[in-house]
Amino acid sequence: MSTWFVTGTSRGLGLELVRQLLERGDNVAATTRSAARLGEALDGADQQRLLVLEVDLTDEKQVGAAVNATVERFGALDVVVNNAGYGFLGAVEEITDAEARTMFDVQIFGVWNVLRAVLPVMRRQGGGHVVNVSSILGLTAFPGWGLYVAGKYALEGLTESLAAEVAKFGIKVNLVEPGYLRTDFLRPVSLGLPSGAIDGYEAVREMTDQHLAMPGTQLGDPVRAATAIVRVVDRGDAPLHQLLGSDSYDLATAHVDALRADIEAGRELALTTDIPATL
Repeated sequence: MSTWFVTGTSRGLGLELVRQLLERGDNVAATTRSAARLGEALDGADQQRLLVLEVDLTDEKQVGAAVNATVERFGALDVVVNNAGYGFLGAVEEITDAEARTMFDVQIFGVWNVLRAVLPVMRRQGGGHVVNVSSILGLTAFPGWGLYVAGKYALEGLTESLAAEVAKFGIKVNLVEPGYLRTDFLRPVSLGLPSGAIDGYEAVREMTDQHLAMPGTQLGDPVRAATAIVRVVDRGDAPLHQLLGSDSYDLATAHVDALRADIEAGRELALTTDIPATL
């Protein structure tokens, strides 16, 4: 039996993960912006193993208090899953400063608040596991997704550095990069749009229309994705970057091929900027 701390659990992947963890007998501290909504969704679950925490992840003190409450209730903290997030579709030029900062507050600074709170606990224990839920859009980019992609790319870099820093403490770290899951992620409840559109961004408008029409047709099963996250933790030997979904795999491999081609195309110029070796 392990104790998990999971953020973003009111719906979608986070909610399904909490359900599966409770069913298999683990302890779960589940953070949410609405304890009432989460309680309703988990009606009938084993309340002895569940701690519902209404937390604003951008508030460092609230996050610290939630982690302390988890350790006090269950005596340990074995696995942290940073899952909270939302989408945003709009051209880079259309996104306001406030919209950009709000996204980073959740996707980066909220995660950072959780990490600052849990890592001392894991270091004292001599081990633990951090799973940061990214996206295929942490590895590639589409027009209209610039803000969301920026947050996920930042999360990817943060997590790679984290993994190298904490391995010596017995703390494992993984990135999970799902493709399109059949959840509410592309519905208005989880998707932001710019307050004003700017003429000329036809590719962005087309991308927006495609994604708004997508709910109910996504390839990814959130139940299987949650099971995969549990397997990543149970196995303990998953790669740092764990893709989920055939769409994610195909997009990632295409991006790697394109990146390799770019690198080779720029090789000649790249090699001209070294200071010449002296004889």
